[in-house]
Amino acid sequence: MPTENKTIRGGGTMPRAATINDIARLAGVSKKTVSRIINHSPLVRQDTREKVEALMREVGYVPDPLARGLAFRRSFLIGMVYDNPTAQFIVNMQYGALDTLRDSGYELVVHPCDSRSPNYIDGVRRFVQQQKLHGVMLVPRVSEDQALADMLAETGCRYVRIAAVSMDAPERMVVTHDHDGAAEVADYLQSLGHRDIAMITGPRDYRSSIERSTGFVSALERRGVAMPKSRIVEAGYTFESGVAAAEKLLGAKKRPTAIFCGNDEMAAGVYRVAMRAGISIPRQLSVVGYDDSPLASRLWPPLTSVRRDTRDTGRISAAMLLQSEGAPRPLASVRPHLVVRDSCQPPD
Repeated sequence: MPTENKTIRGGGTMPRAATINDIARLAGVSKKTVSRIINHSPLVRQDTREKVEALMREVGYVPDPLARGLAFRRSFLIGMVYDNPTAQFIVNMQYGALDTLRDSGYELVVHPCDSRSPNYIDGVRRFVQQQKLHGVMLVPRVSEDQALADMLAETGCRYVRIAAVSMDAPERMVVTHDHDGAAEVADYLQSLGHRDIAMITGPRDYRSSIERSTGFVSALERRGVAMPKSRIVEAGYTFESGVAAAEKLLGAKKRPTAIFCGNDEMAAGVYRVAMRAGISIPRQLSVVGYDDSPLASRLWPPLTSVRRDTRDTGRISAAMLLQSEGAPRPLASVRPHLVVRDSCQPPD
Protein backbone atom coordinates (compact mmCIF):
# COMPACT_ATOMS: atom_id res chain seq x y z
CA MET A 1 0.00 0.00 0.00
CA PRO A 2 1.49 3.40 -0.95
CA THR A 3 2.36 5.82 1.85
CA GLU A 4 -0.28 8.53 2.32
CA ASN A 5 1.07 11.99 1.58
CA LYS A 6 0.25 15.32 3.24
CA THR A 7 0.01 18.65 1.46
CA ILE A 8 2.01 21.47 3.02
CA ARG A 9 2.29 25.18 2.40
CA GLY A 10 3.53 25.91 -1.08
CA GLY A 11 1.61 22.99 -2.59
CA GLY A 12 4.21 20.28 -1.98
CA THR A 13 3.62 16.93 -0.37
CA MET A 14 5.52 14.83 2.12
CA PRO A 15 5.02 11.50 3.93
CA ARG A 16 2.71 11.57 6.93
CA ALA A 17 5.55 10.59 9.31
CA ALA A 18 7.84 13.61 8.99
CA THR A 19 11.41 13.38 10.24
CA ILE A 20 13.69 15.99 11.75
CA ASN A 21 15.56 16.10 8.43
CA ASP A 22 12.28 16.95 6.64
CA ILE A 23 11.62 19.80 9.06
CA ALA A 24 15.13 21.19 8.61
CA ARG A 25 14.89 21.02 4.80
CA LEU A 26 11.44 22.60 4.59
CA ALA A 27 12.33 25.35 7.06
CA GLY A 28 15.68 26.08 5.42
CA VAL A 29 17.64 25.61 8.64
CA SER A 30 20.13 23.07 9.94
CA LYS A 31 19.16 19.87 11.73
CA LYS A 32 21.00 21.18 14.80
CA THR A 33 18.77 24.27 14.84
CA VAL A 34 15.63 22.11 14.75
CA SER A 35 17.05 19.97 17.57
CA ARG A 36 17.73 23.05 19.67
CA ILE A 37 14.16 24.26 19.18
CA ILE A 38 12.75 20.86 20.18
CA ASN A 39 14.84 20.93 23.35
CA HIS A 40 13.94 24.56 24.22
CA SER A 41 17.47 25.89 23.81
CA PRO A 42 17.77 29.68 24.15
CA LEU A 43 20.40 29.71 21.36
CA VAL A 44 17.82 30.22 18.59
CA ARG A 45 16.35 33.47 17.28
CA GLN A 46 12.69 33.95 18.15
CA ASP A 47 11.55 34.39 14.54
CA THR A 48 13.32 31.18 13.52
CA ARG A 49 11.80 29.32 16.47
CA GLU A 50 8.30 30.49 15.57
CA LYS A 51 8.71 29.52 11.91
CA VAL A 52 9.99 26.02 12.71
CA GLU A 53 7.38 25.39 15.42
CA ALA A 54 4.59 26.45 13.05
CA LEU A 55 5.91 24.06 10.40
CA MET A 56 6.10 21.19 12.90
CA ARG A 57 2.49 21.79 13.90
CA GLU A 58 1.41 21.95 10.27
CA VAL A 59 2.94 18.61 9.30
CA GLY A 60 2.15 16.96 12.65
CA TYR A 61 5.78 16.31 13.55
CA VAL A 62 6.28 14.69 16.99
CA PRO A 63 9.85 14.20 18.29
CA ASP A 64 10.81 10.59 19.00
CA PRO A 65 12.08 10.40 22.62
CA LEU A 66 14.28 7.38 21.82
CA ALA A 67 15.88 9.14 18.87
CA ARG A 68 16.43 12.22 21.02
CA GLY A 69 18.03 10.03 23.63
CA LEU A 70 20.51 8.66 21.11
CA ALA A 71 21.36 12.14 19.87
CA PHE A 72 21.94 13.48 23.39
CA ARG A 73 23.44 10.25 24.75
CA ARG A 74 20.74 10.09 27.38
CA SER A 75 17.11 9.09 27.56
CA PHE A 76 14.06 11.30 27.62
CA LEU A 77 12.14 8.64 29.52
CA ILE A 78 11.01 8.71 33.16
CA GLY A 79 10.22 5.34 34.73
CA MET A 80 7.66 4.48 37.39
CA VAL A 81 8.26 1.27 39.36
CA TYR A 82 5.47 -0.03 41.56
CA ASP A 83 4.08 -3.02 43.40
CA ASN A 84 0.72 -1.84 44.69
CA PRO A 85 -2.59 -3.72 44.68
CA THR A 86 -4.71 -0.55 44.51
CA ALA A 87 -5.29 0.28 40.84
CA GLN A 88 -6.77 3.75 41.41
CA PHE A 89 -3.74 4.81 43.46
CA ILE A 90 -1.40 3.89 40.61
CA VAL A 91 -3.61 5.57 38.00
CA ASN A 92 -3.69 8.82 40.00
CA MET A 93 0.09 8.70 40.46
CA GLN A 94 0.54 8.29 36.70
CA TYR A 95 -1.84 11.17 35.98
CA GLY A 96 0.20 13.41 38.26
CA ALA A 97 3.49 12.43 36.62
CA LEU A 98 2.00 13.03 33.17
CA ASP A 99 0.78 16.48 34.28
CA THR A 100 4.41 17.41 34.94
CA LEU A 101 5.89 15.74 31.87
CA ARG A 102 3.40 17.24 29.41
CA ASP A 103 5.27 19.55 26.98
CA SER A 104 8.59 18.78 28.71
CA GLY A 105 9.80 16.43 25.97
CA TYR A 106 9.91 13.54 28.43
CA GLU A 107 7.68 10.46 28.38
CA LEU A 108 6.56 8.10 31.15
CA VAL A 109 7.13 4.34 31.08
CA VAL A 110 5.87 2.03 33.83
CA HIS A 111 7.20 -1.19 35.33
CA PRO A 112 4.84 -3.18 37.58
CA CYS A 113 6.66 -5.80 39.62
CA ASP A 114 6.28 -8.28 42.46
CA SER A 115 8.54 -7.06 45.25
CA ARG A 116 8.21 -10.43 46.99
CA SER A 117 9.88 -12.19 44.07
CA PRO A 118 13.56 -13.01 44.84
CA ASN A 119 14.78 -11.58 41.50
CA TYR A 120 12.59 -8.50 41.19
CA ILE A 121 15.53 -6.10 41.69
CA ASP A 122 17.31 -7.71 38.73
CA GLY A 123 14.12 -7.10 36.72
CA VAL A 124 14.13 -3.42 37.65
CA ARG A 125 17.83 -3.20 36.73
CA ARG A 126 17.10 -4.60 33.26
CA PHE A 127 14.20 -2.17 32.86
CA VAL A 128 16.40 0.80 33.76
CA GLN A 129 19.30 -0.26 31.55
CA GLN A 130 17.27 -1.31 28.51
CA GLN A 131 15.23 1.91 28.54
CA LYS A 132 18.26 4.05 29.46
CA LEU A 133 16.02 5.94 31.84
CA HIS A 134 16.68 9.53 32.84
CA GLY A 135 15.23 8.76 36.28
CA VAL A 136 12.81 6.56 38.21
CA MET A 137 9.85 7.24 40.48
CA LEU A 138 9.62 4.59 43.22
CA VAL A 139 6.06 4.12 44.47
CA PRO A 140 5.20 2.37 47.78
CA ARG A 141 5.90 -0.43 48.54
CA VAL A 142 9.06 -0.71 46.39
CA SER A 143 10.09 2.77 47.56
CA GLU A 144 10.64 1.28 51.02
CA ASP A 145 13.24 -1.24 49.76
CA GLN A 146 16.74 0.03 50.55
CA ALA A 147 18.34 -2.69 48.41
CA LEU A 148 16.48 -1.36 45.36
CA ALA A 149 17.56 2.22 46.08
CA ASP A 150 21.16 1.03 46.50
CA MET A 151 21.04 -0.76 43.14
CA LEU A 152 19.80 2.38 41.37
CA ALA A 153 22.52 4.48 43.01
CA GLU A 154 25.16 1.95 41.90
CA THR A 155 23.95 2.05 38.30
CA GLY A 156 23.92 5.85 38.29
CA CYS A 157 20.16 6.14 37.77
CA ARG A 158 18.40 9.06 39.44
CA TYR A 159 15.41 8.17 41.59
CA VAL A 160 12.77 9.67 43.87
CA ARG A 161 11.21 7.63 46.68
CA ILE A 162 7.62 8.23 47.79
CA ALA A 163 7.13 7.00 51.35
CA ALA A 164 5.29 7.59 54.61
CA VAL A 165 8.51 8.77 56.32
CA SER A 166 11.86 10.12 55.16
CA MET A 167 14.20 7.28 54.16
CA ASP A 168 16.81 9.04 52.01
CA ALA A 169 18.40 12.38 51.18
CA PRO A 170 15.87 15.24 50.79
CA GLU A 171 16.44 15.51 47.02
CA ARG A 172 15.35 11.87 46.69
CA MET A 173 12.24 11.89 48.91
CA VAL A 174 8.58 12.83 48.85
CA VAL A 175 7.09 12.20 52.32
CA THR A 176 3.36 11.57 52.75
CA HIS A 177 3.17 11.75 56.60
CA ASP A 178 0.76 8.83 57.04
CA HIS A 179 1.25 8.88 60.82
CA ASP A 180 -0.33 12.34 61.03
CA GLY A 181 -3.24 11.42 58.76
CA ALA A 182 -4.17 8.43 60.90
CA ALA A 183 -3.84 10.46 64.11
CA GLU A 184 -6.40 12.92 62.73
CA VAL A 185 -8.85 10.03 62.27
CA ALA A 186 -8.36 8.96 65.89
CA ASP A 187 -8.99 12.47 67.15
CA TYR A 188 -12.15 12.74 65.04
CA LEU A 189 -13.67 9.43 66.13
CA GLN A 190 -12.89 10.10 69.78
CA SER A 191 -14.43 13.57 69.53
CA LEU A 192 -17.67 11.92 68.35
CA GLY A 193 -17.66 9.82 71.53
CA HIS A 194 -16.42 6.48 70.15
CA ARG A 195 -14.37 4.36 72.53
CA ASP A 196 -14.86 0.83 71.19
CA ILE A 197 -12.96 1.32 67.96
CA ALA A 198 -11.47 -1.28 65.62
CA MET A 199 -8.85 -0.94 62.90
CA ILE A 200 -8.20 -2.87 59.68
CA THR A 201 -4.56 -2.40 58.72
CA GLY A 202 -2.57 -3.06 55.59
CA PRO A 203 0.23 -5.69 55.55
CA ARG A 204 2.41 -5.40 58.62
CA ASP A 205 5.66 -5.09 56.59
CA TYR A 206 4.42 -2.06 54.61
CA ARG A 207 5.77 1.19 56.02
CA SER A 208 2.50 2.96 55.22
CA SER A 209 0.62 0.38 57.27
CA ILE A 210 3.04 0.71 60.19
CA GLU A 211 2.77 4.51 60.22
CA ARG A 212 -1.03 4.53 59.94
CA SER A 213 -1.39 1.94 62.69
CA THR A 214 1.01 3.58 65.14
CA GLY A 215 -0.37 7.04 64.41
CA PHE A 216 -3.93 5.90 65.07
CA VAL A 217 -3.20 3.84 68.19
CA SER A 218 -0.90 6.41 69.81
CA ALA A 219 -3.39 9.24 69.22
CA LEU A 220 -6.18 7.22 70.87
CA GLU A 221 -3.94 6.36 73.81
CA ARG A 222 -3.15 10.04 74.33
CA ARG A 223 -6.90 10.58 74.67
CA GLY A 224 -7.29 7.69 77.11
CA VAL A 225 -8.82 5.21 74.64
CA ALA A 226 -7.27 1.73 74.63
CA MET A 227 -6.95 -0.40 71.46
CA PRO A 228 -7.08 -4.11 72.39
CA LYS A 229 -5.22 -6.43 70.00
CA SER A 230 -8.50 -8.18 69.26
CA ARG A 231 -9.73 -4.95 67.65
CA ILE A 232 -6.79 -4.78 65.20
CA VAL A 233 -7.03 -7.01 62.11
CA GLU A 234 -4.36 -7.18 59.43
CA ALA A 235 -5.51 -7.24 55.79
CA GLY A 236 -3.98 -6.70 52.35
CA TYR A 237 -5.14 -3.27 51.13
CA THR A 238 -7.67 -5.00 48.85
CA PHE A 239 -11.47 -5.09 48.81
CA GLU A 240 -11.52 -8.85 49.37
CA SER A 241 -9.20 -8.64 52.38
CA GLY A 242 -11.40 -5.87 53.79
CA VAL A 243 -14.43 -8.16 53.51
CA ALA A 244 -12.62 -10.95 55.38
CA ALA A 245 -11.44 -8.59 58.13
CA ALA A 246 -14.90 -7.03 58.51
CA GLU A 247 -16.51 -10.45 58.82
CA LYS A 248 -14.21 -11.18 61.74
CA LEU A 249 -14.90 -7.86 63.48
CA LEU A 250 -18.63 -7.61 62.82
CA GLY A 251 -19.24 -11.27 63.51
CA ALA A 252 -17.93 -10.94 67.06
CA LYS A 253 -20.33 -11.15 70.01
CA LYS A 254 -19.72 -7.46 70.76
CA ARG A 255 -19.30 -5.29 67.69
CA PRO A 256 -17.14 -2.13 67.63
CA THR A 257 -18.98 1.15 67.14
CA ALA A 258 -16.40 2.44 64.63
CA ILE A 259 -13.82 0.97 62.23
CA PHE A 260 -10.83 2.76 60.75
CA CYS A 261 -9.60 1.14 57.54
CA GLY A 262 -6.08 1.56 56.15
CA ASN A 263 -7.46 2.40 52.71
CA ASP A 264 -10.76 3.00 50.91
CA GLU A 265 -10.77 -0.40 49.20
CA MET A 266 -10.90 -2.17 52.56
CA ALA A 267 -13.53 0.29 53.80
CA ALA A 268 -15.70 -0.73 50.83
CA GLY A 269 -15.32 -4.30 52.06
CA VAL A 270 -16.68 -3.22 55.45
CA TYR A 271 -19.67 -1.65 53.70
CA ARG A 272 -20.38 -4.95 51.94
CA VAL A 273 -20.33 -6.99 55.16
CA ALA A 274 -22.38 -4.42 57.08
CA MET A 275 -25.04 -4.35 54.36
CA ARG A 276 -25.33 -8.14 54.33
CA ALA A 277 -25.62 -8.21 58.13
CA GLY A 278 -28.24 -5.45 58.24
CA ILE A 279 -25.90 -3.08 60.09
CA SER A 280 -26.67 0.56 59.30
CA ILE A 281 -23.81 2.93 58.43
CA PRO A 282 -23.45 5.35 60.20
CA ARG A 283 -26.32 4.79 62.68
CA GLN A 284 -24.93 1.50 64.04
CA LEU A 285 -21.39 1.63 62.70
CA SER A 286 -19.08 4.51 61.78
CA VAL A 287 -16.45 3.84 59.07
CA VAL A 288 -13.39 5.86 58.00
CA GLY A 289 -11.06 5.10 55.08
CA TYR A 290 -7.71 6.37 53.86
CA ASP A 291 -6.60 7.81 50.47
CA ASP A 292 -9.86 9.64 49.63
CA SER A 293 -9.95 7.85 46.28
CA PRO A 294 -12.91 8.42 43.90
CA LEU A 295 -14.48 5.35 45.51
CA ALA A 296 -14.98 7.28 48.78
CA SER A 297 -17.53 9.71 47.33
CA ARG A 298 -19.26 6.97 45.30
CA LEU A 299 -20.10 4.73 48.27
CA TRP A 300 -23.40 5.25 50.06
CA PRO A 301 -23.32 6.88 52.47
CA PRO A 302 -20.25 8.78 51.18
CA LEU A 303 -17.14 7.68 53.04
CA THR A 304 -15.18 9.90 55.42
CA SER A 305 -11.54 9.41 54.40
CA VAL A 306 -8.05 10.83 54.74
CA ARG A 307 -7.04 12.67 51.60
CA ARG A 308 -3.46 12.40 50.49
CA ASP A 309 -3.25 14.03 47.10
CA THR A 310 -1.81 11.16 45.08
CA ARG A 311 -1.93 13.09 41.81
CA ASP A 312 -0.01 15.95 43.38
CA THR A 313 2.51 13.44 44.74
CA GLY A 314 3.08 12.19 41.19
CA ARG A 315 3.53 15.75 39.92
CA ILE A 316 6.10 16.60 42.59
CA SER A 317 8.05 13.37 42.12
CA ALA A 318 8.32 13.77 38.34
CA ALA A 319 9.30 17.44 38.71
CA MET A 320 12.12 16.51 41.08
CA LEU A 321 13.58 14.17 38.44
CA LEU A 322 13.58 16.98 35.87
CA GLN A 323 15.50 19.37 38.13
CA SER A 324 19.25 19.82 37.93
CA GLU A 325 21.00 16.93 39.62
CA GLY A 326 22.83 17.70 42.84
CA ALA A 327 20.94 20.91 43.56
CA PRO A 328 20.15 21.10 47.31
CA ARG A 329 16.46 21.30 48.13
CA PRO A 330 14.22 21.00 51.20
CA LEU A 331 12.37 17.79 51.91
CA ALA A 332 9.23 17.55 49.75
CA SER A 333 6.01 16.79 51.63
CA VAL A 334 2.41 16.02 50.77
CA ARG A 335 0.31 16.60 53.89
CA PRO A 336 -2.82 14.47 54.50
CA HIS A 337 -6.08 15.79 55.91
CA LEU A 338 -9.42 14.29 56.85
CA VAL A 339 -12.37 14.80 54.52
CA VAL A 340 -15.57 14.41 56.57
CA ARG A 341 -18.60 13.00 54.76
CA ASP A 342 -21.60 10.97 55.99
CA SER A 343 -20.18 7.66 57.20
CA CYS A 344 -19.70 8.63 60.86
CA GLN A 345 -21.85 9.81 63.75
CA PRO A 346 -21.78 9.54 67.55
CA PRO A 347 -22.43 5.99 68.83
CA ASP A 348 -25.90 5.04 70.09
